[in-house]
Amino acid sequence: MKEVINTIGNVAKVKTNQVTDSKSKYMVPTMMAGFFVGLGIILIFTIGGLLSPTAFAGTKIIMGVSFGIALSLVIMAGADLFTGNNMIMTIGMLEKKVSWTDTFKVWGFSYLGNLIGSILVAILFAYSGLANGGVADFINNAAATKMNAPFMELLIRGILCNILVCLALWCSFKMKSESGKLIMVFWCLFAFITSGFEHSVANMTLLSISLFIKHPETVTLAGMVSNLLPVTIGNIIGGALFVGAAYWVSGSEAKNKKFSTANMKDKQQAS
Repeated sequence: MKEVINTIGNVAKVKTNQVTDSKSKYMVPTMMAGFFVGLGIILIFTIGGLLSPTAFAGTKIIMGVSFGIALSLVIMAGADLFTGNNMIMTIGMLEKKVSWTDTFKVWGFSYLGNLIGSILVAILFAYSGLANGGVADFINNAAATKMNAPFMELLIRGILCNILVCLALWCSFKMKSESGKLIMVFWCLFAFITSGFEHSVANMTLLSISLFIKHPETVTLAGMVSNLLPVTIGNIIGGALFVGAAYWVSGSEAKNKKFSTANMKDKQQAS
C-alpha cells in the first residue's frame, strides 16, 4: 500500500509542476477530462431517453452499465479530472510532496478546465439536433430534479459518488493489468450511476445541455449553481477524506508498525 501512496504522491508533485510551468498547457488535459465525462453523460442520457417511453424499470441499471466509458477514457486515454485530484493532491499533501497552496491551485485549475470541456461538449450536443424528443425530455427532467434537490442531500450524494470514483482511480494505480483497471472502473461507476449519486463534472455537462436546449422554467443557471456547489463540496470530502486521507493513514500505520517491529528486533539482538 505504501508503494501506491508514494506513486500517487509523485503524481501530485508532477501535477503541481505542470501548473507552475504552464497553466495553459495544464488546462488542455483538464478540458479533455470534462469532455470525456460529458460523452459518457450524453451516452447514458440518450439511452435513458430512448427507453423512457417503454417505462422500463431497469433503465438506471442500463445507464449504470454504460457509464464506464467516461472514466475509462480519462484513465486510459489520459486526462485530468478534478474529482480524481481530490484524492491525489490530498495524498501528495499528506506525504509532504506538495503544499496546501499547490493542492488548491491544482483543484482550481482542474475544476475550471473540466467545466470548460463540459460546456463545450454540451454545446456541440445541444446543436447537433440529437437532443430532442424523448431524449430532451429525459435530460430536462433529470436536470430539473438535480437543480431543485435539497442542499444536504446533494452534498451526501456527492460524498458517496466520489468515494466510488476515487476507489476506481486508486485501483488503477494499484493494479498492473489494463483489463483489471477497466473492470474496477466498470463496477465503481456502475454503482454510482445506478445508485443515483452526484458527480460535479458529470453534472456540468448534463445541466449545461438542459440550459442550451428548450427547457422548463425549473431549469435555470441559478439552479445549476445550487446543484454544483453542494455536489462539489461533497466530492471533495469523499475523495480527500474518505479515500485519500483514509488510505494515507492506513499506509502510515503499516509503515510505523514495520518500523517498530524492526526496532524491536534490533533491541533484542543488542541485548
